[in-house]
Amino acid sequence: MNWLLVVVGAAVGAPLRWWAELAARARFGPGFPWGTLAVNVAGSFVLGLLAGVASARAQLLLGTGLCGALTTYSTFSYETLRLYEDGARLRAVLYVLVSLAAGLGAVWLGVTAGR
Repeated sequence: MNWLLVVVGAAVGAPLRWWAELAARARFGPGFPWGTLAVNVAGSFVLGLLAGVASARAQLLLGTGLCGALTTYSTFSYETLRLYEDGARLRAVLYVLVSLAAGLGAVWLGVTAGR
């Protein structure tokens, strides 16, 4: 039944990602992928937090399921390429750097908080 935990978590994570993207576009416009950045950083924090404190079942539900569906490397990659091809090369580079720094910082904070 482990697969069911993953499915339930993903069923929550995927719509949350979509809603975050809609909210970010409504608030900030389509010029920068704020929604993807936000969910990737939040998911990194949650996954770091879970690493130290959650049971194996909770990690399947919230880590693999929820965070796996909430965060998205493929969308991050596509949005970076789209920014670059649209001539927003500086924004593309900044997006990569901010995403990496914020994601690593968030997972570190999560792990630290979980200890």
